Amino acid sequence: MTSLTRQGDALYEQVYCARGEMENRIKEQQGDLFGERLSCHGFAANQLRLWLSAFAYVLMERLRAIGLKGTSLAQATAGTIRLRLGKLAARVEISVRRIRVRLAESAPVQALFAHVWSRLRARPG
Repeated sequence: MTSLTRQGDALYEQVYCARGEMENRIKEQQGDLFGERLSCHGFAANQLRLWLSAFAYVLMERLRAIGLKGTSLAQATAGTIRLRLGKLAARVEISVRRIRVRLAESAPVQALFAHVWSRLRARPG
């Protein structure tokens, strides 16, 4: 605790809150994206598993920043996004020219999925 009002507030917001936010992101990767599951006997296998978890986290963060911006899931955790958008019953049809993902007509997040897909397709690069 400090008696410095402005300096103390800035210190709290810039250092302490940022530290807590980073701990939340680490917990999110370990819990929701299986970053702590390093149960292989070999170092290289565990390293690969950690790389895949880190890559999944980067993909999830970009999905949150680009595709889910302005939606109800914009601030959701990786586990919630994975549960709502990743674990959908769908039929994937692959042809020579395109890949189609067909959701059930009664899928509750069909509009959200279409919105995210259109935002990701419109993104250049």
